[in-house]
Amino acid sequence: MTAVSYTARAAALVAAGLLAGSGVAAAAPSAHSADAAPAAAPAKPYGVVTASSLNIRQYPSTDSSAKGVLKKGAKVGLDCKVHAQYVSGNTYWYKLRAIERWVSARWVDNVGSVPLCKDKFPTRMNQSEESLNAMG
Repeated sequence: MTAVSYTARAAALVAAGLLAGSGVAAAAPSAHSADAAPAAAPAKPYGVVTASSLNIRQYPSTDSSAKGVLKKGAKVGLDCKVHAQYVSGNTYWYKLRAIERWVSARWVDNVGSVPLCKDKFPTRMNQSEESLNAMG
């Protein structure tokens, strides 16, 4: 899938709120939502965007391509976190659930425990004798 069609598809899914249970939820309430129930939050762990708008990145770095934008208050499913580029006092980046994209943890309040990606996706090498005895 091309980057353009992937971005358009992701934006459409975000706008429709189709990823609410496992990924990205729509942030803006409907125009006549006074009587409507609040949007259901994704399964834990999830995060709530605190910035007025937050770029969704291809990789955990501000040098990486922006692939979408989340608005303040958007609830997003979080898969795991990594230490990566320092952003305003925070070195964590969250991998979004359901799509291979990243957001800076600096601008997301998480609900639930978000595991490190190395713990969520272990390899045979993680606990190997060779790895445990290696330097660095």
